[in-house]
Amino acid sequence: MSSRLYRLGRAAFRRRRAVVLVWLLILVTGFALMGALSKGTDDTVRIPGASSQSALDTLDRVFPQVSGASGKIVVVVPDRVSVRSQPVQDAIGEAVDEIDALDQVATVASPFSPLVNGAISADDTAAIITIQFDGQRNTITPATLDAVRQSAADLQSRLGAGAQVDVGGTAFDNVIPTISVVEAIGVVLALIFLTIFLRNVLAAFVPIVMALVGVAVTESLVYAATGFMTIMSTTVLLSVMIGLAVGIDYSLFIISRYRDNLAQRLEPEEAAARSIATAGTAVVFAGVTVIIALVGLFVARIPFLTIMGVASAFGVGTAVCVATTLLPATLGFFGARITPRTRRRRDGSDSFFGHWVRLVTARPLITIVLVVAAVTVLALPARGLRLSLPMESAAKPGSEVRTTYDTISEKFGPGYNGPLIVVVNVLDSTDPVQGMTDLGDDLATIDGVARIAMDTPNEAGTYGIVQVIPTGSPDSAATADLVQALRAQGPAMAEKYDFRDFAVTGITAVAVDVSAKLTRALLPYGVFVVGLSLVLLVMVFGSVAVPIKATVGYLLSILASFGVTTSIFVDGHLAGLLGADFTGSLICFLPIIVMGVLFGLAMDYEVFLVSRTAEEYAHSGDPVQAIHEGFCKAAPVVTTAALIMLSVFAMFIPEGSSGIIKPIATALTVGVFVDAFCVRMTLVPAVLKLLGHRAWSMPERLARVLPHFDVEGAALSRQLSLEGWPADSSEAVAARGMTVRDRDGRALTRPIDLDLYPGQVVVLTGPEGSGKSELLLGLTGRLTGFDGDARVAGYLLPERNAAVRARSVLTSGRGDVIAVLAEGLHRHAVLAAVDDADAVIGANRTAEVKDLIGELAASGTCVLLTGTNPGAVAHVLPGGIAPVAIPMTPPVPARLGAGHHQGTDEPSAPLSTILEEASR
Repeated sequence: MSSRLYRLGRAAFRRRRAVVLVWLLILVTGFALMGALSKGTDDTVRIPGASSQSALDTLDRVFPQVSGASGKIVVVVPDRVSVRSQPVQDAIGEAVDEIDALDQVATVASPFSPLVNGAISADDTAAIITIQFDGQRNTITPATLDAVRQSAADLQSRLGAGAQVDVGGTAFDNVIPTISVVEAIGVVLALIFLTIFLRNVLAAFVPIVMALVGVAVTESLVYAATGFMTIMSTTVLLSVMIGLAVGIDYSLFIISRYRDNLAQRLEPEEAAARSIATAGTAVVFAGVTVIIALVGLFVARIPFLTIMGVASAFGVGTAVCVATTLLPATLGFFGARITPRTRRRRDGSDSFFGHWVRLVTARPLITIVLVVAAVTVLALPARGLRLSLPMESAAKPGSEVRTTYDTISEKFGPGYNGPLIVVVNVLDSTDPVQGMTDLGDDLATIDGVARIAMDTPNEAGTYGIVQVIPTGSPDSAATADLVQALRAQGPAMAEKYDFRDFAVTGITAVAVDVSAKLTRALLPYGVFVVGLSLVLLVMVFGSVAVPIKATVGYLLSILASFGVTTSIFVDGHLAGLLGADFTGSLICFLPIIVMGVLFGLAMDYEVFLVSRTAEEYAHSGDPVQAIHEGFCKAAPVVTTAALIMLSVFAMFIPEGSSGIIKPIATALTVGVFVDAFCVRMTLVPAVLKLLGHRAWSMPERLARVLPHFDVEGAALSRQLSLEGWPADSSEAVAARGMTVRDRDGRALTRPIDLDLYPGQVVVLTGPEGSGKSELLLGLTGRLTGFDGDARVAGYLLPERNAAVRARSVLTSGRGDVIAVLAEGLHRHAVLAAVDDADAVIGANRTAEVKDLIGELAASGTCVLLTGTNPGAVAHVLPGGIAPVAIPMTPPVPARLGAGHHQGTDEPSAPLSTILEEASR
């Protein structure tokens, strides 16, 4: 990957004007599509397959009068006046008639109607006019809503001073997250942090501009997508928040590496190409992890959540594309003007980070215990986590919706804000009207039911509804329990009256079902994310201990995030300080969204911090020195990146809606802080110190199954340093000082030099233990642990092992040598290797092998043979071929040196087993 990104960065730098024009075209196209296709966001929640959704769809067909969005007008008169007085009744009746005549209004229920029960408060000082609209909230025109507001205002005038008329309900619900000036402060803070870290104002502006371009492209296309799919307003704001944060961070990582390269006196073009190949590789990896985690939200099988994840993932993908293409093109215009004034100090032992890493690793066990204990304390409140969908109670205090909600709660009880609707099929009943009344009386006996507001069949006599008023608020645990109780006891009650298809629905029931479904999805999603992190990090670091440590750290960050957020928004602690006027529950998709986003960010910090440590360990072999040097090099940029994330997320807290954005922003802010500073910057160095060499080992079978990603571009650096070797590009196989080693660093061969051309035949002879078999494994791309340099078919080993394996064949004289060599001939392999060639026994078998070796050599394939008996090997060589004979002797025992290329070392194993697996 680093090689491809190197070429991409160089190409973008050279063709900078074309790249900038392409991105401008994408941006203009996005805004054009948005203008032509956008129909606006829609906060209607649907959960296909849920019983409440099925019942709601049924109501839409058979009882449209109660299936659409609803509105409420609450009339409150002074204490000494009764709403039952004739002047008040007349004024309310006039308002009902006005509203009933409006377009898009299906029905208007007067509080004095004989069909309505409980619409007048116990003290006769308040009454509720219920309005049922034709269609859902997003289909109701502003003109209709304004007309209802005007009727309410006229009613207020007729009632005179002292009376209060409020308008609310789901149709007027304006709990739509928007971006305010406060969020822009996060960008300003990010700019300040960038300026302090980069010490260059021009360089500091670049990540901000890159992030804004990515967000603009993303949001324009997301709004364009509203033309043919339902997208919630929360989706838009969430994708802005995530896209802005990762966009700044990704560009920061790359531009920081670019300036380091300039400080090393590289030409700007080369500096840009190498920064994309090194830091860009880590950016791509981090971005892919975030994308997979966000797209993985489909496990909940809830459409709006899947769309939310896909839109946010698209924003992250756009940020990655901007960072790897538009950023190097932009750097092409700046050239060397953002070069640091002084070369950065390579030894950071005397810096703050140097002192910090020595402190946390001095007593690693104590550090681990303290961090885990602190995080556990923060996580404890998560036991009281409660989830729900946002209702009118989450609206901003003082808004018409919130005022109406609070008035109804005060005068009638909280349950009136979230009635449940029981739907039954009454076709088999002989007296559906009386049956519905009796069913309502039965349902009123269930614990948690405050009142039955309505019980009636539809005009066609096919379905009936019972409107149940709970004792608890719509988002309370008591209401959720009532929904389950109705579903458990209701069918038996309905059966008494020959009713069937009993279902509980309504906005409140849908919210309960969504919360329950998301709660059930948390475990499989958590397993998906944790499993993904383990596999990805094993491939990155070639280790098992490091990924386990990283995943445990991620879980600690998640638990702390949930604990603090629950303490604030459920328990109410410090809620006033954050302006959280709505407490008691969290938006139901908060846990799964935070898990996905924080997973990507945690892996981001893990990769940038630990990969530097891994790089230092590969060079020095000293785990303690590697921790200190790697931390000092990576910690400043990780700290800056974390501070930027915190500033962006935290600025969505003050003005964010209490029901949706405020708790999500809080959870992400806490999660980033704990993960970056408590886990990655404190726990990680301590754990690595405690593990020592064991942190960088991996089992043999796992090493062969999983690929290895070079996220820091060490392979590219080596490839660039060997770009002119060998001088003769026609060589098929070239090796220089190649010494194969086992997992413990012991040399298995003496240093070997090879310069082989197409069609040459080479015989390696020596006793058992001379390492000739292991040398074949290394040269055919099936081994990673060796010193020195080797290149086969132009591909550097071990970095391009996969490419070499595809262009070579390897077999043993004791195996199916004929079939393997025939395959090599068919594939036009560059290298064909036969271990233990002197074991080929049998006249017919020897003749066939001899013929195949001759054909391979004639076709330009380089042939490598090994054996302990040179005379026996000669029996398989065709006449006319003069092989290159190289004797091999066992090496002098030695330990791993600094020149060792540590990818994923293959532990020693029976060669026959490796060859058997390779042939498969």
